[in-house]
Amino acid sequence: MILDGRRALVTGGASGIGAATARALAGAGATVVIADLDGDAASALAGELGGEAWAIDLSDTRTLDTLRLDVDILVNNAGIQRVAPIVDFDPDAFRLIQRLMVEAPFLLIRAALPRMYERGWGRVVNISSVHGLRASAFKSAYVAAKHALEGLSKVTALEGAPHGVTSNCVNPGYVRTPLVEKQIADQAAVHGIPESEVVETIMLTESAIKRLLEPEEVAELVLWLCGPSSRMVTGASYVMDGGWSAR
Repeated sequence: MILDGRRALVTGGASGIGAATARALAGAGATVVIADLDGDAASALAGELGGEAWAIDLSDTRTLDTLRLDVDILVNNAGIQRVAPIVDFDPDAFRLIQRLMVEAPFLLIRAALPRMYERGWGRVVNISSVHGLRASAFKSAYVAAKHALEGLSKVTALEGAPHGVTSNCVNPGYVRTPLVEKQIADQAAVHGIPESEVVETIMLTESAIKRLLEPEEVAELVLWLCGPSSRMVTGASYVMDGGWSAR
């Protein structure tokens, strides 16, 4: 129970990587607050884990300007995806992704740091992506947001270090989640191929290991970054991409 007595907030925590992370942290003793747009799903998982649910639209960033959080661990995981060429990309969709995946993490970190500083201990884990380090066509908003999240995480690491707070990114490739499953039709359309060919032809083409990651694998790395063995790890980006970025 390495996190006994700790309080964690996981955004996008009701499904996919977020739900797996919530289970891992709760299993290590933390009290987990599950923040999600789907309040019913958040409540169901919180009830299972003995945690708390927070139904919130994190893209409404103005509501976060004066927020103050009393948590020891913050996992910024909430995200969405849109796939389209730049010339066809909906400007409002681009803005939405930046609000949800850059502004909201900044505001949540800003809200959480004061209490972390008071206690002299804190962990910020940002669920980035291989797309925080590499680019793919047709994903301008997502790639831009994840690159921004990488920079935010590093600045948080530098400012938090004197106060016992670490900040790191986890950079998975394609994970078996609803977010990835929803991309398949869009990817098929922009590449002009059948949906049945998307995973192998598009998603795994750069990966040396030809399979999707499981959410639980990502959660295990998040748990390690929150535990006692990672005290000297900060400002880092941990790639879980099956060898994609080795090219």
